[in-house]
Amino acid sequence: MKKRTSSSVCILLLLFMAEILTGCGSSTTGVNGQVIVYNWGEYVDPETLDMFEEETGIKVIYDEFETNESMYPKVESGAVAYDIACPSDYMISRMIQNDMLSEINYDNIPNAKTNIGAQYYEQSKGFDPENKYSIPYCWGTVGILYNRTMVDEPITSWAQLWDEKYADNILMQDSVRDAFMVAEKLNGFSMNTLDTDELHTAMKSLIEQKPLVQAYVVDQVRDKMIGEEAAIGVIYSGEAIYTQQENPNLVYVIPEEGTNVWIDSWVILKNAPNKENAEKFINFMCRSDIALMNFEYITYSTPNTAARELIEDDAIRNSEIAFPDLSKYDHLETFVYLGEDGDALYNELWKEVKAY
Repeated sequence: MKKRTSSSVCILLLLFMAEILTGCGSSTTGVNGQVIVYNWGEYVDPETLDMFEEETGIKVIYDEFETNESMYPKVESGAVAYDIACPSDYMISRMIQNDMLSEINYDNIPNAKTNIGAQYYEQSKGFDPENKYSIPYCWGTVGILYNRTMVDEPITSWAQLWDEKYADNILMQDSVRDAFMVAEKLNGFSMNTLDTDELHTAMKSLIEQKPLVQAYVVDQVRDKMIGEEAAIGVIYSGEAIYTQQENPNLVYVIPEEGTNVWIDSWVILKNAPNKENAEKFINFMCRSDIALMNFEYITYSTPNTAARELIEDDAIRNSEIAFPDLSKYDHLETFVYLGEDGDALYNELWKEVKAY
């Protein structure tokens, strides 16, 4: 959903994809075959991939995507026969509906049963009702990051993103669902609404806000906030952890009107050519020490409770950003797939916002 991109990983990616296109049965394939993984940019510690290869003899072919929407058609087309992907909640729902996923055999992935917290499986039922198809990998919230030296008062509400005194100092997410979520919560609506009146109200709110917005961004919100180029930005909690390490003047809050609680999860594709190796890979990623390495590398919250116990820094292990007590907040939701007509409606209204 919300990931950083690594040029070095991209270089490796080109080499790996060349191997796929020229025939995966080459001498570079591990002694126990391979596993083909499709994941967000810089969403795994590269060292853990090396460790998996060394421990199992299975070669990891690793490909990256930038958005759920760019991932989906590539998987659907079968242009590359991926074994594993890591989509977000609502996209997993869509893939389940379209029979693109294989059911998880938890007997072959024991670390997923013992190390992933029950609350994350419960949350996943919103898009995977029986936990048949997905294993939580990372999770978090969407909130407001603000610079305490650049605002007049603590930021607690989405409404403050409409305050004219912060004109040209506000960063919004360049994402249709995230942007509409902000406006929907502002107006007291569900972020999964398909009510046309509510959606037009949210669209009007975004249009009213647009003159105040410095930029619609994705990854750039992190760097702009660290560099104090803006006072307020909509950001994912994992990015907020990183920014605070770089600039102690930055504060992250979950707005009082509620927000999105998201989960990215491992799934095994229906026609995975290396299903057994896919199970081994996911089981490895669910190991507590490996999950800890990935958490420390990407800074997005881990649902692996065994890994959390291994975090040595008390401030991080008990961080209200990384591991908030969600029972303290109202109106939290997880995105669900709204169907092709719903997606088309949101995209049409977002185009009107951007064109205004």
